[in-house]
Amino acid sequence: MPKYSLFIIGFVFIFMAVVAAHGEFEADIITTTKGDLKIMFIGHGTLMFTFDGKVIHVDPVSREADYSKLPKADLILVTHEHGDHLDTKAIDIIRQEKTDLILTEKCAGKAKGGIIMKNGDVKTVQGFKIEAVPAYNILHKRGSGAPFHPKGMGNGYVIAFADKRIYVAGDTENTTEMKALKNIDIAFLPMNLPYTMTPEMVADAAKAFKPRILYPYHYGNTDTSRIVELLKDVKEIEVRIRKM
Repeated sequence: MPKYSLFIIGFVFIFMAVVAAHGEFEADIITTTKGDLKIMFIGHGTLMFTFDGKVIHVDPVSREADYSKLPKADLILVTHEHGDHLDTKAIDIIRQEKTDLILTEKCAGKAKGGIIMKNGDVKTVQGFKIEAVPAYNILHKRGSGAPFHPKGMGNGYVIAFADKRIYVAGDTENTTEMKALKNIDIAFLPMNLPYTMTPEMVADAAKAFKPRILYPYHYGNTDTSRIVELLKDVKEIEVRIRKM
């Protein structure tokens, strides 16, 4: 068999292996001034970004993926301490010596060796400018009257990928701090009742800070067609629904 044919067959097998490993996850490509940003939608509140030769995992959780089959992390961001966002087993699998872990103060009691970011902090890590945005409940509360996510405990993160600013909100409602954000290119906003936002809350926040692309995420059984309907006349915002 000609060498060229063997090369093609080998390439096809490699391609099929990659698809088999990652085929269950949708992915989008965003163009930046420093090359493509790949967004992989793992599930629930879990994401993976690939940019400029680096891999960034957000809230890696074992129930959402087999992390032994995913790339090792250069950077891991954890929004808060709940088990569907902080999973030390998943972190241990993708963590390597050069990995930086960004987390909240409460998460630091469970995952060692991380960089603590408090609400309002701004740091540059692995070459990425990262801003910690408060993530908390305003309306939704437990039976005891305590909010599911108290103010001051959790973070959302704004991450700069060259000229693009990506906001991953974490578990939150349509807070004053969220609505005051500026120049957000892509926003991931949670829409999972009763813990985070209704579609109406998401629409209210999106209309305030106008991300160019809005991905509802962490939406559970919420009807995503509702947010599409609520924002259908807001031409500045493109709503993209992905399997989360």
